[in-house]
Amino acid sequence: MNRIFKDRIDAGVKLAEELKRELPAGCVNPIVFGIPKGGIAVGYPVAEALSCRLESITVRKLPTPGNEQFGFGAVTLDREIILNQETLDMGYVRKDEIPGIVNRVYKEVLRRDGEYRKGRPFPALERHCAIIVDDGLATGYTMLAAILLARKRNAHKVISAVPVAHYEAYNAVRSKVDKIICLQIEQPAAFAVAAYYESFPDMTDEQVITLLSTAREKKTPETV
Repeated sequence: MNRIFKDRIDAGVKLAEELKRELPAGCVNPIVFGIPKGGIAVGYPVAEALSCRLESITVRKLPTPGNEQFGFGAVTLDREIILNQETLDMGYVRKDEIPGIVNRVYKEVLRRDGEYRKGRPFPALERHCAIIVDDGLATGYTMLAAILLARKRNAHKVISAVPVAHYEAYNAVRSKVDKIICLQIEQPAAFAVAAYYESFPDMTDEQVITLLSTAREKKTPETV
């Protein structure tokens, strides 16, 4: 398989080009929301290309016990929970374990939002189109959580934009948004977003904060 993006910034540049062509006419007053952490880097060139704000939309995957990379759902900033019933039915997590995991993950959601927003309120969305960006969709549950949050905050329209997605995640997200824009849809049984990037390092809080600050100052970030 060919790696099609150099890094998250490169993916964001390519995604921005497609968004400029495909953005619906009804997407008024757009705000780009990056899902931390990787979605912030992808979202930076998108916000720059569309001449709009870049904001964090902090949601987190709920990890299965013993496997932090395998999620069984996600939790939003408003503590709304989305669960993958198929994963639960397969016995990867017991029902009595869920509240503790949610509490732990939600504390991290609040910590990240406080760090990234620096006391600024979450934007009012009633007259805005929310463009939610991530670096890829594996299961789609963090994106679904972000969409739920944007809908709860009364976004005028909600658009999902990602460089790459597994087809099942793509289909799950497509039914929940006004439009989904994805550059590459894949169908392998074993899917990993990182496989489509030449460079895909974990991002730090400091990098996220720098990108968000730089976006406000309209400067060019370093590649991440």
